[in-house]
Amino acid sequence: MDRNEILQRVRAFTLKELLKNPDYPLKDDEPLFSSGLIDSFAMAQVGVFIETEFNLYIPDPELTVENMDTPGQIADKVLAGLAEQ
Repeated sequence: MDRNEILQRVRAFTLKELLKNPDYPLKDDEPLFSSGLIDSFAMAQVGVFIETEFNLYIPDPELTVENMDTPGQIADKVLAGLAEQ
């Protein structure tokens, strides 16, 4: 699985489940949490999504705004985790 495929899945999840707006023009480097677009409580949903979609567990201490604020950062974290498996 390559970064673009992961990014596409992350973007689709974010638009549908977190933003509830599939037409929002979400950019790969757009801050989700630090901008207030999504509140920090949604980080748990991101963790569950990664587990179910990619069969990858991200430890809670790594589920932070600093690590996963943009769709691109989330995709990179998934890609790195999959590479370690």
